[in-house]
Amino acid sequence: MQSLDAIILGVVEGITEFLPISSTGHLVLASHLLGLPETDFLKSFEVVIQLGAILAVVMLYWRKLFFDRDLIQRIIVALIPALGIGFLFYATIRSLLASQATVVVALFIGGVALILFERYRKDPAYPTTVETISYRQALLIGVGQALSVIPGVSRAGATIVSGLFVGLSRTAAVEFSFLVGVPTMIAATTLDVVRNHAAFSVEDIQSLMIGFMVSFVVAIIAIKFLLRYVETHSFIAFGVYRMVVAVVFALIFF
Repeated sequence: MQSLDAIILGVVEGITEFLPISSTGHLVLASHLLGLPETDFLKSFEVVIQLGAILAVVMLYWRKLFFDRDLIQRIIVALIPALGIGFLFYATIRSLLASQATVVVALFIGGVALILFERYRKDPAYPTTVETISYRQALLIGVGQALSVIPGVSRAGATIVSGLFVGLSRTAAVEFSFLVGVPTMIAATTLDVVRNHAAFSVEDIQSLMIGFMVSFVVAIIAIKFLLRYVETHSFIAFGVYRMVVAVVFALIFF
């Protein structure tokens, strides 16, 4: 992997991590377009640089992450399903990272689901905020997040839609998606590094550092954009985008 490849993938990750369009799916597709070989390092790279984007959340929400005890407990509850699925099906998940077909299908189905959800969803009379979320709601959001281990589903999309489904406001659903992603991606990155660290050369580590830093900077911009966007827009545009991207890449790949 060249430095330019790492920069491009870092930009892709930073932009897509918090939008409901699947950062992993876009990384798989972008890697294919860049002509990068589907090695174990590339799979690890696509996981590790997501931590750079997640650390942007830590910088912006550190007070809530470290000092709001009630919120921390809800985040832990939401984390349980994804941790269980990730640990039990680690090998299967890594094999799916090399499947363009899985990404294309998941992107398209997820786009349809977003559009249908927005068309038929009714805003709750008393939407729950991040501060008042219940353990039951947190667990249901965690179950939704567990589905995002499939490349193309989108962790952000799954948690945001789950949050809206259980009664959060749009802003609260987006913010909780940000927050629950922090321990999720730290755990995923740690598991991947522990199991595959022997495959990293000096050049590999340099590429990881570049992608990590680029995704961190770009993610800060993406977070602020999404928070402003959801105040006056629905997620239908993201659903349409997912479907268009799925069709375009299906034509390219197949």
